[in-house]
Amino acid sequence: MSQELYITNSLTRTKELFQPINPPHVGMYVCGPTVSGESHLGHARPYVTFDVVYRYLKFIGYKVRYVRNITDAGHFEEEGRESEDKVNEKAKLARVEPMQLVQKYTNLYHDMMDLLNCQRPDIEPTATGHIVEQIDMIQEIMKKGLAYESNGSVYFDVTKYARDNDYGKLSGRVLEDMIAGSRELEGQEEKRNAADFALWKKAPPEHVMRWNSPWGQGFPGWHIECSAMATKYLGTQFDIHGGGMDLLFPHHESEIAQSKTASGCNPVKYWMHNNMITINGRKMGKSYNNTITLQEMFFGGNALLEKAYPPMTVRFFILQTQYRSTLDFSNEALLAAEKGLQRLLNAYETISKLQPSTNTSFDIKKMEEACFAAMNDDLNTAIVVANLFDAARLINSVHAGTETISANDIEQVKKLYDDFLFNILGIKIESKDNSNDLEGLMQLIIDIRTKAKTNKDFQTADQIRDTLTKMGIAIKDTKEGVTWSKI
Repeated sequence: MSQELYITNSLTRTKELFQPINPPHVGMYVCGPTVSGESHLGHARPYVTFDVVYRYLKFIGYKVRYVRNITDAGHFEEEGRESEDKVNEKAKLARVEPMQLVQKYTNLYHDMMDLLNCQRPDIEPTATGHIVEQIDMIQEIMKKGLAYESNGSVYFDVTKYARDNDYGKLSGRVLEDMIAGSRELEGQEEKRNAADFALWKKAPPEHVMRWNSPWGQGFPGWHIECSAMATKYLGTQFDIHGGGMDLLFPHHESEIAQSKTASGCNPVKYWMHNNMITINGRKMGKSYNNTITLQEMFFGGNALLEKAYPPMTVRFFILQTQYRSTLDFSNEALLAAEKGLQRLLNAYETISKLQPSTNTSFDIKKMEEACFAAMNDDLNTAIVVANLFDAARLINSVHAGTETISANDIEQVKKLYDDFLFNILGIKIESKDNSNDLEGLMQLIIDIRTKAKTNKDFQTADQIRDTLTKMGIAIKDTKEGVTWSKI
């Protein structure tokens, strides 16, 4: 394989040559969503990022097993997050079976990822489907003397582990600082040390989702889920573990400690983390009242958005920035991305209209090499996009008659777009959405009917209503105004 890929390893903080453990096979695990609510904008970046990693590894010849989990058990969080099981609490409020909510939000997540053109992983295990594996791993950790039971719960002994291991290497945190900064959260009195984290939690009487275990009825801790599922499907050592930078600590740091204790070896060769999303320069979060769901992003309904943005615009916007850089969403930036993507798609359509010459004014091979060089340099999609814009400019120049291109290079520039824009970056040509046109047309018809009623031309008003009814559209006069819907 001629392509040498370099990726930034979060564990060593250096850019390293990618050399899989068992070439040409690659094992990749990415932390999936906690399906306790709607998919939001924060879900878009990691899954688009690692979709591109998956696509590119396959493109350059690797045989990839991509595993991405679904956290459907909820998790009893300790390290500064909500200390409640979100799925359990929402299910009680809605008076439904918790797995109904889990399935609803899982389906919605899949729908949003499909719209973003993210390929489905090869394996998508669920936390609830792997309780046995999690219990087995906890028992193995206990045998090694690095976990203890307390009041029906089981905790990982971080202080004891840190005596012989570099706990904090991935996140760059110092254990003493972690202990000093620990908050008084639920269950702290059960721990030997403040930095210890839960492997298994005893279920209180009101807790709906619970399983039998050697320590009584309870549910798994947050971190053990990924360790158990990654080990089951990728082995005790695998190539890539991905996720957002917000998972560096405590989640991924704890995964390393658990997996290494259970198996005796470091579980992951390359840790990859995408940077975070901000909105208009501020961190996205409920406390800032700036959370945007993916449904709102694609279909409208959020006051922060001037309009709805097509999924491919959002995907393209994400890929205009290298994955390790901060990404700031704003209406201005999204509008610019929308225009930029359309420019590339227009150029692609123009390729079929080009008239070949006996010679060419530009070097397609050089552009292709630049795109490969960018992808091989820590998957720098931003530089790939810049090269595609350069190609678009030259395509338009040829079409305008100010540049020339050979028949062979016409095929090559089309291949450049097919390979990089569509196959590797995962952009797809979306069918034209006529919903906005229909909205505008219906509003015009409603205005005409309202004017007819104002002029007491009830015959025309009724004719409009009856004709729409025959077409399968119902209009209704309400106190808030006239509404319409498809019958």
